[in-house]
Amino acid sequence: MKRWLKKFLIVIACLYLSIGAALYFLQDKMIFMPEPLAKNYTYSFPGDFEEINLKTDDGAVLNALHFKVENPKGVILYFHGNAGELSSWGKVVQKFVNIQYDVLVMDYRTYGKSTGKLSEKALYNDAQLFYDLLLENYSEDKIVVYGRSLGTTFATYVAAKNHPKQLILEAPFYSLDEVAGERFPFLPVSWFLKFHFPTYQYLKNVSCPILIFHGTDDYVVNYKNSERLSKLKTKGKLTFKTIPDGTHNNLVNFDIYRKTLDSIL
Repeated sequence: MKRWLKKFLIVIACLYLSIGAALYFLQDKMIFMPEPLAKNYTYSFPGDFEEINLKTDDGAVLNALHFKVENPKGVILYFHGNAGELSSWGKVVQKFVNIQYDVLVMDYRTYGKSTGKLSEKALYNDAQLFYDLLLENYSEDKIVVYGRSLGTTFATYVAAKNHPKQLILEAPFYSLDEVAGERFPFLPVSWFLKFHFPTYQYLKNVSCPILIFHGTDDYVVNYKNSERLSKLKTKGKLTFKTIPDGTHNNLVNFDIYRKTLDSIL
């Protein structure tokens, strides 16, 4: 009996370690879901826009789109989610263009036409690089930083390091450790994660007004993440808008989302 139990425990341990090893080596693909674009791909959107390519200190080239309107109310620096690329995200941000805002939206490293090696530090530096680009033509009291899902941690980082007019977060996570822990509660995920994205740490240092949207039925980032974020002591006033029955990808369909954005923007 003891011999059988010993073999059983060895098998369980091996299986446990195998799962942990697989998650460690596959985590980049689980966190980031980039879609490539050919370097000669031509974007097509209504209105006036400019394609931008910024080179970083470590040799990466970051592709972005800058949408422009006449007499803009301001500019929105938009950080998108973990899937897709600018040919699709450029369509998503048209809702801001339609209400008279310029918009700058970038593709992260390995997404679309962007190149470079992914790392947490590099992604933060890239986010700041585009904020600095906006400062060349806009005053900070005209800059709204908007993050969606994965992009919320970059948006929060930038807002904490600077003084924009407003920070807006759509379906943010408390930290990536938190999300991963919910998915794999039987593993000490924080030990082997290469990316931690501690949104909560940066949010505490944001001095501008903060607006958080989250749907109660979000199946990707649990609603509890925003509940926890909303209870943090922040330097700027924090407003939390719960969207009953909202999921991860449909908040734009709810009146509370649209009306709140209209009142803010």
